[in-house]
Amino acid sequence: MTDSIVSRRGLMTGTAAGIIVAPALLASRRQAAAEEAAKGMAAEGTTATSMGEGIRALKLGAFRITVIRDGFRAADKVNEAFGTDRPKEEVARLLADNFLPGDQFVNSFSPVLVETGTEKILFDTGMGEMGASFGAGRLVEGLAAAGVKPEDITIVVLTHFHPDHFGGLMSGGKPAFLGARYVFGETEFAFWTAPDRKGTPAEKNHDMVMQTIHPLQDRATFLKEGDSVVSGITAMLAPGHTPGHMIFGVESEGRKLMLTADTCNHYVLSLQRPDWEVRFDADKAAAAASRRKVFDMIATDRLAFIGYHMPFPAVGFVEKSGPGYRFVPASYQFDI
Repeated sequence: MTDSIVSRRGLMTGTAAGIIVAPALLASRRQAAAEEAAKGMAAEGTTATSMGEGIRALKLGAFRITVIRDGFRAADKVNEAFGTDRPKEEVARLLADNFLPGDQFVNSFSPVLVETGTEKILFDTGMGEMGASFGAGRLVEGLAAAGVKPEDITIVVLTHFHPDHFGGLMSGGKPAFLGARYVFGETEFAFWTAPDRKGTPAEKNHDMVMQTIHPLQDRATFLKEGDSVVSGITAMLAPGHTPGHMIFGVESEGRKLMLTADTCNHYVLSLQRPDWEVRFDADKAAAAASRRKVFDMIATDRLAFIGYHMPFPAVGFVEKSGPGYRFVPASYQFDI
């Protein structure tokens, strides 16, 4: 691919003086250029964009699927979040090879609305009021852009119990989706509501779950592996990120995609290197095993997937590549 732009000899030689450029210097320049470009983008991109750019509608058979950009957040110290078991330089090098800054990243939050014709099913609820300080919590605005009001939602599904997924369940201390029933993973609910979370690192999240999710249990259905939300939407356990983390297969009229939630949290670091440890994963070995299992399936079956933290609009494919997978963003596959 490089040869179509400049010759290999041109890469190895300098200007008319014929100075040889060392590969290490080229790599250093490449990383510096990537970091400089991304710093500018990160500085401009610390708050959410207008909702005109914040939804993406897809056709999947008879289903209408809308990805909503609840918001995004720029952060630094990549190595403290991804590849935590690898040298900082190795993480930075992989990012630079993919035209990304070596010590900054942007985390997106993308709930998904599935309209089946009879049901309006919301998968995860974004940051809610917790995201207001950095421009997130824009789920309701995104639903409005899709022509849907909160009271129109008939089912709310939580893939797992982390605040960036359940933060929008409540608004002003009251349920945000008054007409909805709820679908929770059986294992996830049991883990986070157990009183023995007290006195552990999980205590803070346990308290939030008890305040926000536990009061809704009387209106909830609890799923395990292989159960259906509705016809065409099937639950699968993909533990590791949390003990009961679930993903969902969606199928209509023979067309399929996967909602992979937080199985993979970075389209380069967690896909190209699925075995690298991620700070957000509760059981890092189990999370890596789930990434392998899920994305081997997606690559082999050539399925589309929507990942909650993938670059918006969060839709794409993967192919096996080296020790992991290469992310291929969707373009017009769902428009025709």
